[in-house]
Amino acid sequence: MSKTVDQYLEKQEQWRNELVYLRNLAGSHDFKETVKWGFPVYTSAGKNLIGLGAFKGYVGLWFFQGALLQDKAGLLMNAQEGKTQAMRQWRFGSMDEIKANEELIHTYLEEAIALQKAGKEIKAKTGKPLVIPSALREAFRADSDLKSAFDALNLTRQRDFAEHIETAKREETKQNRLEKIIPMIKAGIGLNDKYK
Repeated sequence: MSKTVDQYLEKQEQWRNELVYLRNLAGSHDFKETVKWGFPVYTSAGKNLIGLGAFKGYVGLWFFQGALLQDKAGLLMNAQEGKTQAMRQWRFGSMDEIKANEELIHTYLEEAIALQKAGKEIKAKTGKPLVIPSALREAFRADSDLKSAFDALNLTRQRDFAEHIETAKREETKQNRLEKIIPMIKAGIGLNDKYK
């Protein structure tokens, strides 16, 4: 996992130029550049405001509080519908697309900073119940040590494991996921720890 933005960029062969361009756009604003979860993240007053990321089919600009942005152009999308309340993403398929929207990108970045300075934010909802999938419940019945190790995890890690299994569409996939996470649960390792 990348420790610096330069390391992250070096690994991105397909989208490196686009990421560097977006990095320069972000750098012209009042952000502090850092790396979180292995991705470039830009903060202001200690708050995550934007992030950059490259994937197979696009390069993206994330707004951690994007749901608060006016988005009059309708360019932002919720990349994880049903999971994220505040985060929004702007996807680009080419350098030309980024350059054509450069002025608008600056507008969105300035608005994100202004909202943060005004103390505006969407807080994550808490109190969501933990639902244990049947495959995991059956594994607990067969292995009391697994159940004890799961109970020792914090609620976020428990939810991550439960959702990882439950979101699989096929029963075979659920079982494969279960087999992969059992050693992690017993070792007290969270599903997403590698991204921290």
